[in-house]
Amino acid sequence: MGKMPVRMKAVVYALSPFQQQVMPGLWKDITTKIHHKVSENWISATLLITPVVGTYQYAMWYKEQEKLSHRY
Repeated sequence: MGKMPVRMKAVVYALSPFQQQVMPGLWKDITTKIHHKVSENWISATLLITPVVGTYQYAMWYKEQEKLSHRY
């Protein structure tokens, strides 16, 4: 029951400080990708954005009306 040395292998992954390219494909042709996604899903985007913008505009209008009503 003596102690026997065991060889262990370890793999260490690191980024070089001179070449840090994390997800380089994400930023390549970003405008083309956004245009493609919007043109493909413009109906869904409109249905998502319209209620959000409408609710925000109504809230701002209501807040302004409240301010004006307490003015005098």
